[in-house]
Amino acid sequence: MNDRCLPMPVGPAARRATRQMRVVWGQRVLRIGGGAPVLVQSMTNTDTADAIATAIQVKELARAGSEIVRITVNTPAAADAVPAIRDQLDRMGVDVPLVGDFHYNGHKLLVEHPSCAQALSKYRINPGNVGAGRKRDDNFARMIDIAQRHGKSVRIGVNWGSLDQSLLARLMDENAARAQPWEAQAVMREALVTSAIDSAQRAEQLGLPGDAICLSAKVSNVQDLVAVYRELAARCDWPLHLGLTEAGMGSKGIVASTAALAVLLQQGIGDTIRVSLTPEPGGDRCNEVVVAQEILQTMGLRAFTPMVIACPGCGRTSSSFFQELAANIQSYLRHQMPVWKQQYPGVEAMQVAVMGCVVNGPGESKHADIGISLPGSGEAPVAPVFVDGERTVTLKGERIAEEFQAIVDDYVRRRYGDAAAGGQAQVADALSTTRLSQHA
Repeated sequence: MNDRCLPMPVGPAARRATRQMRVVWGQRVLRIGGGAPVLVQSMTNTDTADAIATAIQVKELARAGSEIVRITVNTPAAADAVPAIRDQLDRMGVDVPLVGDFHYNGHKLLVEHPSCAQALSKYRINPGNVGAGRKRDDNFARMIDIAQRHGKSVRIGVNWGSLDQSLLARLMDENAARAQPWEAQAVMREALVTSAIDSAQRAEQLGLPGDAICLSAKVSNVQDLVAVYRELAARCDWPLHLGLTEAGMGSKGIVASTAALAVLLQQGIGDTIRVSLTPEPGGDRCNEVVVAQEILQTMGLRAFTPMVIACPGCGRTSSSFFQELAANIQSYLRHQMPVWKQQYPGVEAMQVAVMGCVVNGPGESKHADIGISLPGSGEAPVAPVFVDGERTVTLKGERIAEEFQAIVDDYVRRRYGDAAAGGQAQVADALSTTRLSQHA
């Protein structure tokens, strides 16, 4: 080995230095930016005027791991329902902060419904949808004034589809006068950045503290999003909310969002994220929360739930058993997390391997905290289990899934529970309780 060689750099760039915003409800205080962990957000798709349905979905999103939830506030009925939604959540013990999403009439709704203004923890203001001309300035100033009086934070959220047309027209005119005009797409990107920064500066001039502001500039194209946020990051120090708007359905939406957010997060850009997935008809809104968490966790930025490592399968793994076991274990771990995160600090970083044959199975299982190598085609019908890199037991028969889950439960309890406070306990001692020694 050449002694002059240096180790390969690993991990994302240092986080961009920003101010730190506080989002508060009751005793819960969340911090965005300023070195705080990247937060996960989501948004309801219920009719906000239906307070019960909206409170139920907010609870589901919070249980799935959304740390902030945004709700549409678009009508007097919706504004009237916000205090009831907040009260219902509080009675259920759900203290997740609520963000009010305002467009066109937010200045009126916040003035005419002060209880709504108070029940929200944060307002989302789109400077392209607060009015035109002098009315735009007055409406924006009114919303900022209400935020100040109620002690609320604000997201200045610019969107590709609803840009301030007067600003865009001015930038287009300036571009036309250039000796070498930019392409129209580049002017649109500049309009997004300018609108966000100018609006934040105006909010500060109106008296809103600089640490009560974060910015977003949503587009639906990956390369545009990366370019816009790189420019925002270079030109301001407000925290940034990342998200690809109208990302789409299914794998397209997941891939597009992951591609855009991963690039920016790797460069140290981004302080809170939302993955805007279009749900399948009747689909689970919580999927977008899971995807956002998995982006952060697979990049090593945060840990939310134990991750399952599983091979893709090949001609050696004609049985679907390992696929079913991997899916069931992943579902089980995620389902347990609302309880486990209270009882077993650190369990969210655990890795479980479910492998389908002997080629990579034993090796991957040894690298995981706990793993199982299932038999592939033509292999002996046995499944060795590895705990902390050591082979501990071999499972056989028809109850492999149940027995492996029991080993996982024992491992979690012994490594992350109260018994582990003074040091790491050996999991092998627990195996007798699962009556597995007969398979050794």
